[in-house]
Amino acid sequence: MMRKENKDHICEVVLPHKKTLKKVKQAMSSEKNLISLAETFNALADPTRLKIIQALSFQELCVCDLAYLIGLSISAISHQLRLLRHLRLVKFRKEGRMVYYSLADRHIENLLKQGLEHVEE
Repeated sequence: MMRKENKDHICEVVLPHKKTLKKVKQAMSSEKNLISLAETFNALADPTRLKIIQALSFQELCVCDLAYLIGLSISAISHQLRLLRHLRLVKFRKEGRMVYYSLADRHIENLLKQGLEHVEE
């Protein structure tokens, strides 16, 4: 038996609202910014990187502390931190021979908090 497709969710008349579309287009972000945002969300789509971000939302930590906390090798954590640094999600500072990582800014912490609030609802 052939199933009839329900098209209640599709406009029956194709008639763009040009004034509305012009306003929306002007308000939209640039292609460059949207690509950067997509890269950020892609980086945050990995559970290991989310663990790193969440740990750093509590306190600045060195690579070896992050490796111990998350249960991965220092090399694996360093690889993830390199990606997060490239995307400007984390920053680092050197103190003697130690390198400490922290979140780049409060926006990253807010993204994490809002994402967790969303999934916990």
